[in-house]
Amino acid sequence: MFRKRFGLVAVAMLTAGLVACSDGDEGGGTSAEASTTTDDPINFVWYPNESGQDMTSSRDAIGAIIEEATGREVNHQLTTDYAIAIETLVNDNAEMAFMGAQGYIEANDRSESIQPLVVQSGSSGTIDDAVYYSWLAVNVDDEDAWKDGEEYNLDELEDKTMSFVSNSSTSGFKVPASGIMAQFEDKDLSEEDLMEGGALFSQVLFGNSHQGSAVNLLNGNADVAAFCDSCVENYVELVEGEDNRPGSVYKVKDDAAEPFNTVAGSEFVLISVTPVLNAPFVANIDMLGEETFNKLQEFFSTDEVADNEEIFVPEDSEESALFFKTENERFLPVEDDWFNPIRELSNK
Repeated sequence: MFRKRFGLVAVAMLTAGLVACSDGDEGGGTSAEASTTTDDPINFVWYPNESGQDMTSSRDAIGAIIEEATGREVNHQLTTDYAIAIETLVNDNAEMAFMGAQGYIEANDRSESIQPLVVQSGSSGTIDDAVYYSWLAVNVDDEDAWKDGEEYNLDELEDKTMSFVSNSSTSGFKVPASGIMAQFEDKDLSEEDLMEGGALFSQVLFGNSHQGSAVNLLNGNADVAAFCDSCVENYVELVEGEDNRPGSVYKVKDDAAEPFNTVAGSEFVLISVTPVLNAPFVANIDMLGEETFNKLQEFFSTDEVADNEEIFVPEDSEESALFFKTENERFLPVEDDWFNPIRELSNK
């Protein structure tokens, strides 16, 4: 099934370096002591990937467990841009967010009050396989042009039109960019070089969401696109090969929701697959308060939440959702240093 994870292999690859073949005030804001006693709503800001109408039920379910744990109403703030979500959290205009590792790292760099709450485990129910996958994909009709024998030749990326998600995206920019720079080591490329045409690509597009980047590929605006498995799994189905393997072919479902409704039936093939650390729920502790932070972390990690089918939707459900239950998925606490493998990509 598409939602299964190949975690043990992925973690081994991740440990090896995640190489592909994911100005603010310091601290500041409302005091933690004051925040623990407030009855004000908790503002939760969402990335564009999770701001679509098809994710409403998942957002509401997450909001419901926050309200149950804290007794406070939750306001959902939807966005169309990664930077807006990060700014909202860092500038003390939201208490919580769900964001990729890179977005969390950027927010934490600007304010140490931004800390990880929990991440989704792997199918094992542990942190050992808590990964998803960053894809580079091309249209299926163009596959042969990217092959050298039975292998895919990433040298073909040169002079192509590339679509990324956002430069704050872990799996839609940070991880694939690291792999591309390693592939073209002789060119001594920087991340900035990959953000615009001229140094390697003929043109660079940003989809502003994983869905948008995928559609840039499928509507013919890009030759190759970076996006992740978990952000498009509600819209596509595997038609050839194994999930999360180079050479596997996916097709957009005939009844796919926006923005994929404009490219229904289109097929793409994976030419590169890289494991990425799961995205965290994060909190601004100065705004939320340590007591509330600890209360939420404990409640998110309970069996009650793990067994909540509105949070972890059964795998055979036809509903769109943010999280699915394939085996033993649950939320688990993590510390800041769990994200160091992503931080280290910036130091290469």
